[in-house]
Amino acid sequence: MEIEVKPRAVPKEVDTVLKGIAAELPPAAAAMMLSNIANRATAVLHKLAREQGNANKGQPNWGRWASLTNVSRDAVLRTATCRDTATQLYQLETAEEENS
Repeated sequence: MEIEVKPRAVPKEVDTVLKGIAAELPPAAAAMMLSNIANRATAVLHKLAREQGNANKGQPNWGRWASLTNVSRDAVLRTATCRDTATQLYQLETAEEENS
């Protein structure tokens, strides 16, 4: 897969998958899956930022990597909360459907 890299761009294939999840799954299931993806993406970003921050200490771009590390850590925590809440919604709806 060739990835076009430019600011604020998302690969077309990724965008298609995300929109497909939202369109094809019931709302609570879609919310859970999208929040799982968001959490995983931020975890991978945080790992990359942390590794690059460590590798670039003393370099002019170190501050930006360190900043990205901090911001992405916050994003991991927030998306984990989002994931947990969406999972609770999904489990609640699934339990209600099973009891109906």
